Amino acid sequence: MNKIFFNTQQQLRNGWWVLVFVAILVVSQQLYKPTKNWLASLGASSTQLEPLALLFLLLVSWCCLLLRRQKFSDLGLQLNKSWWQQLLLGTCAGVVMMLLIAALMWSCATVSFRLNPEFQASDLMYGAYLLLIAAALEELLYRGFVFQRLLDGLGAWPTQLLFATVFVLGHWDNPGLAGSAKIVASVDLALASLLFGLAYIKTRSLALPLGLHFGWNWAQGYLLGFQVSGYEHNGWLLPQLQAQPDWLTGGTFGAEASVFALLVDCLALWLLWRWRGVATTPTAPACTSSPAQAL
Repeated sequence: MNKIFFNTQQQLRNGWWVLVFVAILVVSQQLYKPTKNWLASLGASSTQLEPLALLFLLLVSWCCLLLRRQKFSDLGLQLNKSWWQQLLLGTCAGVVMMLLIAALMWSCATVSFRLNPEFQASDLMYGAYLLLIAAALEELLYRGFVFQRLLDGLGAWPTQLLFATVFVLGHWDNPGLAGSAKIVASVDLALASLLFGLAYIKTRSLALPLGLHFGWNWAQGYLLGFQVSGYEHNGWLLPQLQAQPDWLTGGTFGAEASVFALLVDCLALWLLWRWRGVATTPTAPACTSSPAQAL
């Protein structure tokens, strides 16, 4: 009976830690909506309430870390100089990836661009605020505590494939995901999940995947003016999609649903795979058992 709950090092198995996280998350949801409504009644705007879900998810993750006798930084949020450098590197790389996709689309006459007369410089900062919060929320959810426990329990690629599937399914209700764009976008989302997961594995930090995720979305929506996963944003440019199939243009889901995004994803994955990384040994409780034993 003891083996069901504890591994050979007498540590609670990673699968049970996942259930602990889910249980605390479910409880937190009973507090989230009343808290949001209360803050709104005090006059908080929807923009001011944007970080609330992220704060609740951070609190849930922190509770799990406390139970494991780990530090908050063990989640991949060291917030030191190296962490901020990785965040900046990831952001720049994400922007470059999206600009490369747009350049490929333009060179193949699938899109043209013109300046958006309604765009204001403040939109860039507002977009950065919104999309950084959104990227942080998704990275904490998909590359945070549960992902890290399953890495220890199942190993890298089973965990990567599992979360790639979950990441794709988590976006299937988004607007614009239909027809050929749905197929391409699903593959792109899976590749993006693998890329972000590999970025965490290479660094043992959420900084690089967060930067990649944020830079990709911000450039797509607020620089180039595409939809971001189906949602409209007021970008610096206005893209004019040509009369081409959605699998070339991305349709109303965004440039990430174009086959050109798949090419850039694969290139980024290959480059990241070749990179030696800067991973350090995490300070989680030691585990020398096999993945099967650790789970």
